[in-house]
Amino acid sequence: MKQAFNVLLLGASYGSLLATKLALAGHNAKLICLPEEVNLINKEGTLVRMPVKGREGLYDISSKQLSGKVEAISPNDVKPDEFDLAVLAMQEPQYRSADIKRISGLDTTQYRDSYADASVWDELDPHLMTLCSPDPQAFRPPDEPINVLQVRLPTNFKAARFESDEHTAILKKIESDIEDARFDTGDGLVEVPVKLRVHESIFVPMAKWCMLLAGNYRCV
Repeated sequence: MKQAFNVLLLGASYGSLLATKLALAGHNAKLICLPEEVNLINKEGTLVRMPVKGREGLYDISSKQLSGKVEAISPNDVKPDEFDLAVLAMQEPQYRSADIKRISGLDTTQYRDSYADASVWDELDPHLMTLCSPDPQAFRPPDEPINVLQVRLPTNFKAARFESDEHTAILKKIESDIEDARFDTGDGLVEVPVKLRVHESIFVPMAKWCMLLAGNYRCV
């Protein structure tokens, strides 16, 4: 019997994309989100709309159709010891993101003023954290319920390994299960885009930073 991991995701917008991929692969995901999102997701599930290579149009993937569970929960109800992995899937201002850690020779104290409140992360152990690049592009359609997410660019998540082999093995198992998962469209099984790619280098998830910085600079 395949082992199912329990994954906690902070944020129900971007987080619902990874939650859908986890549940399609047979794992369980819980989304920390706002009260109205908690109520709607627990009642109706999530719905991710995405293109599938070689087929016309977009496919609606409802979490209610998947082998794993997608549920929502409020922050006060979370019991961290129930989860194998936690995913931070919100923007920096929403939880006061901290400095970059686990890079040899980098003095992170020099960059604390770049963040809204770097002290939020002082109690977290960098050896238990890693980074995943937000390469897939997704948005909430303005005229749809808040449990709907549409994927604009179905590229892959690129994650760096954890410091320990034991923790990295969790990522690699999830990577393999997502790769093997197929979605039943009603007229056949299809391979759904947006995979998880786990890399040995801790710098791989930063590959998109240059583009993001340059793009934001042009906008300014």
